[in-house]
Amino acid sequence: MKIKHAEIVISAVKPEQYPVDPLLPEIALAGRSNVGKSSLINMLVNMRKLARTSSSPGKTQTINFYRINQQFHFVDLPGYGYARVSKSSKEAWGKMMETYLTTRKNLYEVFQLVDIRHEPTQQDKHMYSWIKSFGYNGIVIATKLDKISRGQRQKHLNIIRKELQMTSEDLLIPVSAETREGKEQLWEVILEVFRVNGFEFEEEKSIIE
Repeated sequence: MKIKHAEIVISAVKPEQYPVDPLLPEIALAGRSNVGKSSLINMLVNMRKLARTSSSPGKTQTINFYRINQQFHFVDLPGYGYARVSKSSKEAWGKMMETYLTTRKNLYEVFQLVDIRHEPTQQDKHMYSWIKSFGYNGIVIATKLDKISRGQRQKHLNIIRKELQMTSEDLLIPVSAETREGKEQLWEVILEVFRVNGFEFEEEKSIIE
């Protein structure tokens, strides 16, 4: 399945704004502000400006739905953990995400993004525990892989596993939006999520082209 079409459908803040026609399968992306969710989405769909990137952390304040090939959605959740965001905004975003994660019937997985360069924060740990508590697999994407040397990669991945208390079976996928390293493995995981939930897409082998 080649990426022939990708578009933002809506930026939502409440359930009545979520896309319902058609009700497509969804994978959501969660992570701290500036962890690279927008860059990751752009890399996956081979588009530079589908998801807007920003140098201002905390800018994403909505749940953004991206329709891919008219077959599924990537869902970008509000970034968390930015100190300059007001307490009321943090509470609103938290409630917004909780509502989505607990009520969206066609949400099949939540990927958590962490910056491979840094030890997971307390917010990262809370989010990972939260995601697992909702019954998702706790798949973690370690972004900005190109920012560290090859010799340091395993050390940083081990730290992430330890701090998030991941098991040996839990998936941790290192990825670089800049070099596209890890893109193929990530697409394989995405497609497998859909397969186990009964969704098969045509020409899957070419999706990463």
